[in-house]
Order: sequence, then C-alpha cells, then structure tokens
Amino acid sequence: MSSSPRNISVTLLGKEYVVACPPEAEGELLKAAAYLDKKMQEIRAGGRIFGAEKVAVMAALNITYELQSKQTEERQATNIRLDQLSQLIEQTLPANDHP
Repeated sequence: MSSSPRNISVTLLGKEYVVACPPEAEGELLKAAAYLDKKMQEIRAGGRIFGAEKVAVMAALNITYELQSKQTEERQATNIRLDQLSQLIEQTLPANDHP
C-alpha cells in the first residue's frame, strides 16, 4: 500500500516547484525532474526559444518523441524476437501431417 504523499521540491530552469509525491516514488520523481531540467536548459541554451512556457512545451514534445521512438524500437525488437522463437518452435516440433 502506498503512503501518504509528501511535498517534494524540484527546480526547473532555476524556479522551484513543490509537487506532491508518495515517498516510494520520490527518487524517480527527482530523477525525472533532473532530466526535464536538463532538457529545458539545453533548449534555452539553443537560444531560439524564449520564455519558460515555450521551453517547457518544447521539452515536453522532445521527451514525448524520445519515449515514442523507444517504444517503437522495443515493439520492433519484440516482434523480431517472437518471429525467431516461432521459427525455432516450428523447426523443433515434428510436423503434424494429420488432417
């Protein structure tokens, strides 16, 4: 059972935000916030996008693209592995010649 949420402070582009988070998820939240801050810093350093809101939206789009690309790669790898296993099963099992 999860514990009551605690308030956790995270910093994004130098601004502090307080987020409610269950204690067991605190480490992952801090890791996610650090990743988001890094992406936002990179976008801001690029100098082409101004304003924290626009930087946040671009970071969200970039991270979503990364996630979707990774999911597509994992699906493709899973399908390849399933095809390989299916071929192995077909090669291993005797052919069933009965109608």
